[in-house]
Amino acid sequence: MIDNTTPLRALVAAIGKPAWDARLAEIRQGCQPGHAGRALARLHALELTMDRLLRAGATSPTPAETEVIALAGDLAGLNAALPPAGRAELQSRFAAALDGANTLIPLFHLVRCARLQRNRGFNVHFAALEDGASFDILLERDGMEAEMLCDVVSAEDGRDLHRGAWWNLVDRVDPHLQDWLASHPGRYLLKMTLPRGLKASTPSPNGTELADLHGRITRLLSESRRADHDEAAVLRLEPLLLAGAQASELGLMRGLREEFGHEAHLAVTAAGRGVFVMAARAAREDEVAEAVHRRMAHIAPARLTGTRPGILAMFIEDTDRLEWRILRNQLRLEGEARQFLTRPEAKNVVAVTCVSRQELFGVSPPDAAPDGELRFRNPSHPLARAPELAPAVVSSS
Repeated sequence: MIDNTTPLRALVAAIGKPAWDARLAEIRQGCQPGHAGRALARLHALELTMDRLLRAGATSPTPAETEVIALAGDLAGLNAALPPAGRAELQSRFAAALDGANTLIPLFHLVRCARLQRNRGFNVHFAALEDGASFDILLERDGMEAEMLCDVVSAEDGRDLHRGAWWNLVDRVDPHLQDWLASHPGRYLLKMTLPRGLKASTPSPNGTELADLHGRITRLLSESRRADHDEAAVLRLEPLLLAGAQASELGLMRGLREEFGHEAHLAVTAAGRGVFVMAARAAREDEVAEAVHRRMAHIAPARLTGTRPGILAMFIEDTDRLEWRILRNQLRLEGEARQFLTRPEAKNVVAVTCVSRQELFGVSPPDAAPDGELRFRNPSHPLARAPELAPAVVSSS
C-alpha cells in the first residue's frame, strides 16, 4: 500500500521538526482528561490529525485527511517556491502558528483560498509573502486583477459566554458535583443566566470571573439553596424531569438541546444513579455574524490598496456543525455581509466569502457550504459584473 504522508513530512521539514515535535508534545500534554482537554483537542484537530497520520501512515485516508494532506503539500510547496525574504516571513508565521492558542488554520486557509481560485482559472500570486504587500493574494484572469485578503475571525468574538471559559468552569465544578451527588442522589438541573457573560480572558491567570462563579455554585449546593442572583449571574436549581427517551446520555443531551436552544452551554455530571445538568446562557443572543462584520470593517480599509477590486475571504473559526448550519440557514452571515457591503468601508470590496472548518476539511453539504464557500457579491462595485471576475465573486446564494 502507498503511504501518502510525503506532503505532511515536507511541511514538518519546512516548519522545523524540533519546533513541530515540541508543539505536539505541548498539545498532547494539554489534552488531559476533562472537558477543557477535549476542547483543546478540538482546537488543535488539524495538528493532531497531521501527527496521527505521520505516526500511523495514510494508506486509506478519509476525505478530511485527504484535504489535510493536499493542503499541507500546497503549504510546503509554497515555502519551497518563495524568495528568501518571503520564506523568512513564512517562517515567522509558522512560529506564530505554533505558539499559545494559535493554530495552523490561517496558513491552511491561505493556501486553500489559492487552490480554489486556481481551480476557477485565476493566476495566483502570494503578494504579501513575495512582495510584502498589505493584501495576501493577487488574482489575475483574462487581464483583470483583484486583491484578496485571507483572514480568520473567532466566533468567540461574538459570544458573551465563551466556550473555552465554560469548559474550564465545568472541570472545576465537576469534582464537587460528584461528591454532592453521592450525598444527594437524584436528578437536578442548574439553570444559569450570565448577564455579564463569561470570558476566557480575565485579569488573573485563572480568571477571577470563573473563580467567582465556581464559588457561587459550590456555595449554593453546600448551603442547600435553590437560587442565587445578582447583576452578574442568576442561578436556579430545579428537579430534572426526564422522559423515557431521555434515559440515555444521548437522549438527554438531545432533549436539553431542544429545550434550551443551540446557543446554550450544557454539561452533564453523573454519579451512581444521580444526574446533575448545568445549562448556561448569556443574557443576549450570540453575535457571531456581527463579529465577522466588525472584522471586515476593520481590515478592508487598512489592507486593500484601492487600486483593484478586493475580495475578503473570511474564515470563521470556533464554530461547530450545528452553529455553522444555523448561521447559513438563518441567513445571519448573509445579512451581515450584505449590510457591510453597503458601508463606506466596503467601497473597494467586490465580494465577501465565508468558510469554516467544515469546508476546510472537505465536509459535504448540508454541514458545509456548497461550492466550498459562501460568497456574496457587492452589487454597487463598478466591477461586480465583470465576466473576468465572475468565478470568484458571483453570489453563491
